[in-house]
Amino acid sequence: MSTPARPLALPRRADVRNIAIIAHVDHGKTTLVDAMLRQTGVFRANEQVADRVMDSFALERERGITILAKNTTVTWEGVHINIVDTPGHSDFGGEVERTLAMVDGVLLLVDASEGPLPQTRFVLGKALELGLPPVVCLNKIDRADARPAPVLDEIYGLFIDLGAREAQLDFPVVYTNARAGTATLDLALEGTDLRPLFATIVRGLPGPPHDPDAPLRFQANNLGYDDYVGRLAIGRIVSGELVVAGQYTLCRLDGSQVPCKPTRIYGWQGLKRIELERACAGDIVAIAGIEDINIGETVADRERPEALPLIRIDEPTIAMVFAVNTSPWAGRSGSQVTSRKLRERLWQESRRNVSLRVEETGATDAFRVLGRGELQLAILIETMRREGFELQASKPAPVVRERAGVLEEPMELLLVDVPEEYVGIVTQLLGVRRAAMTRMEHIGGGRVRLEYGVPSRGLIGFRSHFLTDTRGTGTLNTLFNGYEPWHGPIPARTNGAMVADREGVATPYALFHLQERGVLFVPAGTPVYEGMVVGEYSRDADLDVNVCREKKLSNMRAAGHDEAVRLVPHRAMGLEDGLEWIDEDELVEVTPDAIRLRKRELRQALRPRGPRAGRIGGPPAVSA
Repeated sequence: MSTPARPLALPRRADVRNIAIIAHVDHGKTTLVDAMLRQTGVFRANEQVADRVMDSFALERERGITILAKNTTVTWEGVHINIVDTPGHSDFGGEVERTLAMVDGVLLLVDASEGPLPQTRFVLGKALELGLPPVVCLNKIDRADARPAPVLDEIYGLFIDLGAREAQLDFPVVYTNARAGTATLDLALEGTDLRPLFATIVRGLPGPPHDPDAPLRFQANNLGYDDYVGRLAIGRIVSGELVVAGQYTLCRLDGSQVPCKPTRIYGWQGLKRIELERACAGDIVAIAGIEDINIGETVADRERPEALPLIRIDEPTIAMVFAVNTSPWAGRSGSQVTSRKLRERLWQESRRNVSLRVEETGATDAFRVLGRGELQLAILIETMRREGFELQASKPAPVVRERAGVLEEPMELLLVDVPEEYVGIVTQLLGVRRAAMTRMEHIGGGRVRLEYGVPSRGLIGFRSHFLTDTRGTGTLNTLFNGYEPWHGPIPARTNGAMVADREGVATPYALFHLQERGVLFVPAGTPVYEGMVVGEYSRDADLDVNVCREKKLSNMRAAGHDEAVRLVPHRAMGLEDGLEWIDEDELVEVTPDAIRLRKRELRQALRPRGPRAGRIGGPPAVSA
């Protein structure tokens, strides 16, 4: 990622610190920000505040992960600390890369028991490339299995692996318990509040460089929207001063320049936006009044317009086709059902999220969406579903490229943490997916950490098998690891599908007689239509079934009693489960009130028969 050079000779502001918090999923980052907000007086004494207040997006609160980068400001002893909360999952890396362009230092938060994990490595590597100085924070020191000394050694090893400079290796360390809101510089002394953390941030991280005579340069790193003032461009003022209603030049991505005039400038006080008359170099602000500004574009001085280098984002690795819902029940529950609405929503998302790409396909009602991973695309689908959209999504496929006549595919660094007794099972599962073990480490407590290099397509559908075979005791984390030559075919799902052969309602009688044929996805009473997938067949062919069949009634008494209907609990297929399970000839139908699996060709007579291939065939077409 290219960012403007920040000459060390320039004076630095002592009253501002711009920092990004780096942490793996569930290491306590958002909880720590909550404590920082509370202890700096952002909330009134009697104010009712939800936990994890920075996770304002509904899906973030439900899943317990940070999806969108957000910023807040706290004031400690006269110093404004602008805190940017970065996503910990590599699927949302586009948010991370833009965030790091706005800050002058990073706070690396690591669980004192688990140590640094892949997403920590991903974001920290980006930060060290930019030369950002770190402060290391070992969190959850109250855990019974906390091992701060070995974890600190692992962090030093990680810095060295990532090529940290000598100055970056000389980082200060703070020990925290985010849930209790305490910090200490010495484990022998118990902390009482977060003062040691604030002091370390102010002392250990530099303020932004500031040259009052330099021309204005402000780059839009994120976009927002306000019902009253319209589009907001959020970013950092790299140099100069920005004033309300000033005359400036907008340097576009295509090299053109147009005049612009910001009508509002907003800063932050805690989580609330406050209106400002002017802002200067080093401030992170949101500006309104420039409706057609895009991410990466620069607002520059009118007389001396100079564009900042573009933000470079890693290429997408997974692609899916989003299409208009064509099932027999299309339009029954959604309000956004046309191809025009779908096109507008996807292009709007691609403008806001630079790590996402949308491409037209040969069909007018289908669009190819390329992202950083299954999770990123699943979050987009879930968000659209809640907005009233109906759509159907295809099986995720890797985005391949051709270099010097060699076909290359995206690779993942896979980190698996399992009990010792499951190492053989995991090795067997990954062996057929073209994975190569690069490291094996016993981390104590009867657990083993395994490191693999594996093609991205080999992990599609792997998570559910992994959790089942390790009885839910294993954890896995992935990280994009560049491109390698195509690894050849990988075994896919070999079992066929049980497909409804007519429209109706699933009955207990029919399901009872079908459950011995495989695993059912629908409970009794579920409406079904022809071509809808209702279960996984135990053999390698698809089976058309009548799930609406009812018991024949007669006026003759049976000699014995009727057979008792006892149904095995069905396997509920959510959005991510469905995307992992489907094959090339199947789709996931998504509506505001239901997620269904279906065949591409709904009519039974037109679908091919015979055993399934059980393999991903040749490589997909090279992305444009």
